[in-house]
Amino acid sequence: MTGGGVGAGCNPTLRIMNTAQGLIDAARALARTVNGLSFGPPVTHVYNPLDYAWAPHRAYLRKWGNGAKQVLFLGMNPGPFGMAQVGVPFGEIAYVRDWLRIRGRVGKPAAEHPKRPVDGFACARSEVSGRRLWGCFAERFGTPESFFRDHFVGNYCPLVFIEASGKNRTPNKLPPAEREPLLAACNESLRRVVAVLRPRWVVGVGAFAAAQARAALASCDVRVGSILHPSPASPAANRGWARAAAAELTRLGVWPSRA
Repeated sequence: MTGGGVGAGCNPTLRIMNTAQGLIDAARALARTVNGLSFGPPVTHVYNPLDYAWAPHRAYLRKWGNGAKQVLFLGMNPGPFGMAQVGVPFGEIAYVRDWLRIRGRVGKPAAEHPKRPVDGFACARSEVSGRRLWGCFAERFGTPESFFRDHFVGNYCPLVFIEASGKNRTPNKLPPAEREPLLAACNESLRRVVAVLRPRWVVGVGAFAAAQARAALASCDVRVGSILHPSPASPAANRGWARAAAAELTRLGVWPSRA
């Protein structure tokens, strides 16, 4: 496959020569916007890794965000032991460090929950969803160079929402007054990313990301599909997520069948 899909229909006047810089600009703009939003109980802490883990996030965009893509995989928001730690979507630390070859200084969120510390690349916990996702891509494509030639991985929302108990609260469970301005900002950022990368497909990793992509990209000339989320909370994902995801992508026509 070659890059240069039809996703530029989101903004046909936008012509980005340096796609990595376009992604960096979009990320900084989204970070500024969501930092201006307010969230209340039961959320007590909000982490934005686009701030305190900006160095590895920018390194990810610079290293692997070059050129138009055929497929944009879209997650919901950062996991507590993945992107929340190292700033890379689905950021299972071993894969970020050893397969993606990303490093960078990670600071601390302005207010850190004692049950959800940010230890950066020293975090000893594993992000199961990220291990499954990047492991699937590594097994199929071998090298990140081969995968990123036509693919990219991003997150719809950059924020982590934590309740007093330390439990994660997903964006879809925020009250409408908080959720709607957040989704508006994320929708606008997604349209900008699609205009930069010009993918033929946006594939939501899980139902929420797919639904938001369909809503945000309704006026864009891009196809939207979904695959099962690799979360260990999903019994179906625990029965062989990589095989299930590959089968879904083949049925959609995103990936060719392996005879």
